Amino acid sequence: MSAENPQPHEDRPERVLVIVAHPDDADFGVAGTLARWTQAGSTARMVCCTSGDAGADDARIDPLELARTREDEQRAAARVIGYEQVDFLHRPDGALENDLALREQLVRIIREFRPDAVVAMDPTVVILDEGFIQHVDHRNAGMAAVDAVYPAARNAMAFPQLVTDEGLEPHNVDILYLFFTDKPNIWVDISATLETKIDALRAHTSQLRQPQQLEEMMRGWARQDGARIGTDAAESFRLVRLR
Repeated sequence: MSAENPQPHEDRPERVLVIVAHPDDADFGVAGTLARWTQAGSTARMVCCTSGDAGADDARIDPLELARTREDEQRAAARVIGYEQVDFLHRPDGALENDLALREQLVRIIREFRPDAVVAMDPTVVILDEGFIQHVDHRNAGMAAVDAVYPAARNAMAFPQLVTDEGLEPHNVDILYLFFTDKPNIWVDISATLETKIDALRAHTSQLRQPQQLEEMMRGWARQDGARIGTDAAESFRLVRLR
């Protein structure tokens, strides 16, 4: 595949685990791709490290009530896309740390689910050229996902009690799809699933301050990515194949 003339990425993992920081992260970033994959037969599971309890403009809102609302919204969006399950790890929104406790939670899920590929946010991105700053929770969730994939999930001596007490044997994940990246090297055609992505985003009603503008922005970004591969819409990733 030429870097100057990339072709649509056609690979599809049979089992894919999406690890994000907040409810709605996956729907903003990869819902078109995940809808395409699940419609073609992939089994998908999502992990939200937090429940989005800081995602409001009014400091008087009860964070526990907001967390319940956002979990319900994410479950509704996940049904639109076709995930089989959503896990919430209930880490504090805005204070997510890539610590050993989080890594153990992620390794446990990886060994339970045994995915072919993990999708996560690119932890190396701080500032994108367009002027967007990558949320600190995004960076920490992305790095936690990378650290869980390699080496922890495949290392029997990482959290050995997962083997001895829970029967969760090591599992190798050889493919990472990193999104919200400034180093894309693949583009997935989502022309047929862009509207499904928009439908999933509509489920996050607590976060939609200007829904029409948001939808137009999502379609605009998809058109820009689609232009790279000659399609109407696409999502971009930094694909990493572990050796």
